[in-house]
Amino acid sequence: MPFEVIFGAWVATGLTLFILTFLYEDNPLFKIAEHLYVGVSVGYAIVKTYDTVVIRLIYEPMVKQGDWSLLVPLVIGSLMLARYVPKAAWMSRIAFAFVVGVGSGLAIPRVISSYILKQIEDTVRPLVSLATDGSTTFTYSLLDPASNLNAIVLLIGVVSVLFYFFFSVEHTGPGKVVARTGILFLMIAFGAAFGYTVMARMSLLIGRLSDLIDYSHPEYGRATWWLLAVTIATLIAFRARRRGMEPPQ
Repeated sequence: MPFEVIFGAWVATGLTLFILTFLYEDNPLFKIAEHLYVGVSVGYAIVKTYDTVVIRLIYEPMVKQGDWSLLVPLVIGSLMLARYVPKAAWMSRIAFAFVVGVGSGLAIPRVISSYILKQIEDTVRPLVSLATDGSTTFTYSLLDPASNLNAIVLLIGVVSVLFYFFFSVEHTGPGKVVARTGILFLMIAFGAAFGYTVMARMSLLIGRLSDLIDYSHPEYGRATWWLLAVTIATLIAFRARRRGMEPPQ
């Protein structure tokens, strides 16, 4: 197996174990892994931004292709750096105003389309379907998002949730039932979102544990076992050193 593959396995294993030591207590191993993660992430972002923005989007189109119209966004982007010069800081407002204006113009239609019009479209779907012979049909499949039963559930959920946030009418009698139904739909939505987040984090943990298992094999030099022993020994030494530095009671 190539040396760079084995070296990468040892680095990945060591950093994974160092990060997991935070479950025991805050320690220098965790701080090393944390600082390396932040530093490498920032360095990668800087290099990637330089390669993408400066080289591919500015230098190559302007110098190699002769597209000098890019001088306009280049000047606008450069004005942002004027914020670091106190006497010329006012010039950065031009660039920020342009970015905010263009960003709002691009974001507002998408937000309206995704979060308002699309929601209205799903709410006003027909509650019964029209067959080819002119008769009406009703589909009961909950697994089909376009079924008539799901359309009714969605309509009830939207109306009850909106009524729950309508505080001009006291939630008593039938209104209380509708508001409680809205709470139920909100709890289901928040629970599904939280469950999705937990499962996403669990998938990351499973991926790291799978790598630790793979890197414990002989072809990787049993990196997991060696580094686990080093990590435990370091934690024991760090703990003993801390106890030795504590003042006597």
